Amino acid sequence: METSEKVRKLILQMQSNELTEHHIYSRIAARMKDGENRKILQTIADDEKRHSEVWKSYTRTEAKVQWGKVRWLSFLSRLLGFSFVLKKMEGGEELAQKNYSIVEKEVPQVRAIIDDENRHEHELLQLLDEERLQYVGSMVLGLSDALVELSGTLAGLTFALQNTRLTALSGLITGISATLSMASSEYLSAKNEGRKDALKSCTYTGTAYVLTVVCMILPYLLLPNKDYMIALAIMLCTVVLIILGFTYYISVAKEVPFGKRFGEMAGISLGVAALSFVIGILVKKFLGIDI
Repeated sequence: METSEKVRKLILQMQSNELTEHHIYSRIAARMKDGENRKILQTIADDEKRHSEVWKSYTRTEAKVQWGKVRWLSFLSRLLGFSFVLKKMEGGEELAQKNYSIVEKEVPQVRAIIDDENRHEHELLQLLDEERLQYVGSMVLGLSDALVELSGTLAGLTFALQNTRLTALSGLITGISATLSMASSEYLSAKNEGRKDALKSCTYTGTAYVLTVVCMILPYLLLPNKDYMIALAIMLCTVVLIILGFTYYISVAKEVPFGKRFGEMAGISLGVAALSFVIGILVKKFLGIDI
């Protein structure tokens, strides 16, 4: 069937996208150890290849694979997990839907074919099971506790001590102790519930906690002693960025609302930090301690 030049360009772009996604799914599937996940992803990869063949029947042209995108998303799948990358790809279908609306005016039968295949793809994605997402609760526990507890501790110590090195030392001791305490509590809690993954659960909790501690204390270790207020400002910005990044990751990977969750975590962490900073001022003033 002959199409206008505008529609042909759109179809060629969609053909390229489908072929590119075929290679992305195939690469991720090739790294899978889990048989069921690998089978699902390879099925989706085959569907994408079939989509591109549908478009090729109209363009009669070989589409170019976007290899830069393939390599980037394959790297992200290693770093952030395949669920995040695949859900992100699925979430980018809005532009494709607009293109479908334009294309179906000249090629109406294609819309029904693509809709059926995309529905099948969405259903398959819901069957994927990634281990790290099973322990999101453990990661949230470690992350949120570290953010709230340590941001408050560092804010209070910043004014009380007015020395970046002393604040870092105190924060590091507090952070390491709290990491061990939180991880052991998570282990005992999981063990008491009869869960066989108690050790793995506490590992996720402890890892999230200690990484958060390191990021928050780093400004105090890198800046001169007298720049304690700058270190505090950087630490608070780090808190917001950590919350922003983690909340975005969870909102995409688990398809949950972003705004409300981000507002709650940021509000609690910064609120505790502000209150602790005031407490630090009062303690220093009324106890008359000067370091």
